[in-house]
Amino acid sequence: MKEIARAAKRDKTPETSNVTFIPGAVPPSRKKKRARFWFWIPVVLIAVGAGAYTWNRYQNSTATAAVVTQAVERGDIENAVTAVGTLDSIKSVDAGAQVSGQLKVLHVEIGDKVTQNQLVGEIDPATILNKIEIDQAELANLKAQLVSKQAQLVLKQSNIDRQRNLVATRSVSQSVLDQAVADLAGAEADVNALEAQIRKQQATLAGDEVDLGYTKIYAPMAGTIAAVPVKEGQTLNASQTAPTIVTIADLSTMTVKAQVSEADVSKLKIGMDAYFTLLGQPGKRYTGKLRQIQPTPDIENNVVLYYALFDVPNPDGDLMISMSAQVFFVESAARDVLVVPSSAITMPSGSRRGGSGEASHKGEVTVVTAAGATETRAVEVGIRNRVNAEIKSGLVEGERVVVGTGSDPSTTKPNSGGNRSQRSVRMPPMF
Repeated sequence: MKEIARAAKRDKTPETSNVTFIPGAVPPSRKKKRARFWFWIPVVLIAVGAGAYTWNRYQNSTATAAVVTQAVERGDIENAVTAVGTLDSIKSVDAGAQVSGQLKVLHVEIGDKVTQNQLVGEIDPATILNKIEIDQAELANLKAQLVSKQAQLVLKQSNIDRQRNLVATRSVSQSVLDQAVADLAGAEADVNALEAQIRKQQATLAGDEVDLGYTKIYAPMAGTIAAVPVKEGQTLNASQTAPTIVTIADLSTMTVKAQVSEADVSKLKIGMDAYFTLLGQPGKRYTGKLRQIQPTPDIENNVVLYYALFDVPNPDGDLMISMSAQVFFVESAARDVLVVPSSAITMPSGSRRGGSGEASHKGEVTVVTAAGATETRAVEVGIRNRVNAEIKSGLVEGERVVVGTGSDPSTTKPNSGGNRSQRSVRMPPMF
């Protein structure tokens, strides 16, 4: 039976299968697939390297060629000394009390407009009225005494005339006449003393009447009530200092007090143009002329600041006391001239900024031509500040000048902190 089974298996084996398989050997089809795979690896690597090289070259050429330009335009330019200042009234005065007493009535409030000699306050006059009454009574008493002494003087004069006649007839002795002369001199002295006392009492009465007038406080000038440091009903003591009732300021013209550093004060000249802007109205200019530079500085934290003053009209009352102002003292200015950014100009070393009264300076700018190429051109520079510069010759309106390049890391890449809004800040190297 075993031999029959073996014969059957031999019959089932295909006769065409005459290939012998060796264990661990790879079929021919799999060898072909692996050969193809290793063939494509260097091809792919070469392609990737070529693409990366081409991309880097493209990026470098683009960064090198990218520039920031700006057109040459017409506009206004100025070179100015900047400072910070405050507003104050051109004139102000404190209306005070010259007599002591209770402030009975106050006729004004802060912000009221007053005219010259307008009544602004009243002090209780009762005490001064009593003094005036006493002075008048004393004066009347002295005048009555004077009448009595004058009558005695007339009597003494008559007596001496009589005694002289008697001495002439030897009816009386000479001593009686001498006594009459002495009595006349005493009567005259009494009259003179009373007349002096009367004049003194009259002066006292006049002084008390003046004090009575001081119980009413009048505005010494026209203006606006800027301050009222006292209240109605308050008792005022004017024995040592005159207490202020109201402060009146003339707000029709305002004075700007600008603090100028010692480095810039030498640039200021009396009569030069000046203007300022307010925090609430940054686009509106108020202009004036520099009228004074105070010689005594104000020193704060070892910083020396000088006060420069100029006046501006205030017809609408928009300007108020103690307003903060951004002040500009114009050294030089030009209107409707060709203007380019200062960063576009390369100045020779040691040259100064051009300005009014100064010679123009030569510089160089890079111009982008109509074909897209760049060329360096010499220009004549006039007024120049930190932002813009005046071009007197060498450029034409509408031409584009190079103000920077796009390949600058400070302008094209964010800083290491990741703050993309501060692209102009160049971070220091970390290593």
